[in-house]
Amino acid sequence: MANDITLVRHTEVARRWRGRCYGVTDVGLSRAGAAAIGPLAQELAALRPEWVIHSDLTRARRLAVAVARHVGCSIHADPAWRERDFGTWEGQSWHAIYRASGNAMDGMIEAPGKFRPGGGETTHELAVRVATALTGLPEGRGIVVTHGGPIASLLGQERGLAPRDWLSLVPPVGARVVLASQEDI
Repeated sequence: MANDITLVRHTEVARRWRGRCYGVTDVGLSRAGAAAIGPLAQELAALRPEWVIHSDLTRARRLAVAVARHVGCSIHADPAWRERDFGTWEGQSWHAIYRASGNAMDGMIEAPGKFRPGGGETTHELAVRVATALTGLPEGRGIVVTHGGPIASLLGQERGLAPRDWLSLVPPVGARVVLASQEDI
């Protein structure tokens, strides 16, 4: 049986985190992000998922729980679907990171196997982590509520793109993407 997988990016994070690096930091949702959960969960429930998996971070869990409640399907938290670990960059503004490190952040795309932003996870490690998580998904129709980095990584791998082109694949908050077939990644 082939998998029918829809990846969904969590809804909008709290206003105080906008413009900041938050990666694996467990940040809350904005009022708009919380309000978007109900309508989005109804849209996703219409896909009739057999299962819902989410990163174990609150911003993904809240939407996943709402979808699973609507359809009465199984739900599971999997930390492999977390956003990239940005190490010591977490919590800092992107502007402050740039001021402190200059173009060093380009290492995420120029040296994807070596550069560790803030001592965190390389782009290659992120890609391997989420590709492995994808192959471990249950059979059938499902929804994975995750983050921009993992979605962009999987789409980039699916399309055979270099990591430098993945940034343009980060979907907006609350957006969903259907993967072609996990055999293609």
